[in-house]
Amino acid sequence: SIDPLLFQVKQKNRLKEIKTIDYTHIPEIVYFPDVAIKMSNINLSNEVKRIAYIHGAGDLIPESLSAIGIKVDVLTGEQLLKGDLSGYDAVILGVRIFNVNKDITQIQKRLLDYVSSGGTVLEQYNVSNGLVSKNFGPYAFSLGRNRVTDELAPVHFDEKDPVFNYPNKITKADFDNWVQERGLYFAENIDKRYRTPISMQDPGEPLHKGSLLIADYGKGKFVYTSLSFFRQLPAGIPGAYRLFVNLLSKSK
Repeated sequence: SIDPLLFQVKQKNRLKEIKTIDYTHIPEIVYFPDVAIKMSNINLSNEVKRIAYIHGAGDLIPESLSAIGIKVDVLTGEQLLKGDLSGYDAVILGVRIFNVNKDITQIQKRLLDYVSSGGTVLEQYNVSNGLVSKNFGPYAFSLGRNRVTDELAPVHFDEKDPVFNYPNKITKADFDNWVQERGLYFAENIDKRYRTPISMQDPGEPLHKGSLLIADYGKGKFVYTSLSFFRQLPAGIPGAYRLFVNLLSKSK
């Protein structure tokens, strides 16, 4: 049997967090669930120390990268346009930023100058409707509606490509245990100056190569990816962390 007094003491010492449900059509609801901590064992080599991040429609990439020891500076568009980016190992754009940020044309020009000077830019997925700009990178591509919804769908990748070899050696095991999906709104009509080292498909669907685009531009590297890192990193998927760090890293 459980000692009622001991049980009461343990309950008082439990940590709580504050959560709010706030929508215009219902009264605001505040509740206090128990704090839950999820831990993942990640075998990770990482030389990326400091990155800049610009919010799009919202994701948890900054918090996820902070959890592995990367310093993340969340910048406004104005800070990015006026600031010195040379101290950053990479700049990351939040999901759907081309759908929601009215200044994305000026931001993109600034970022391509940064890449040309030796920086790395990683853009996450955007949707094809309601785009502020269609100039997504240094070379042309468009957005489609193809996706891979089977999170366990086989992933075919060019094992010799530098992005799968430094600083972490990526293997098929790194695509195990992904959650909800592989990726969405894949790129189409891709300029040949991009490498497309990943292909995948849902069962019965054609093979798609538009989930990861990589291009050398000037002295730097440009990455566009519609792989669902915005789901995988908060879920603590080790292989997704390893690949994401490789995408941010300087190839050797």
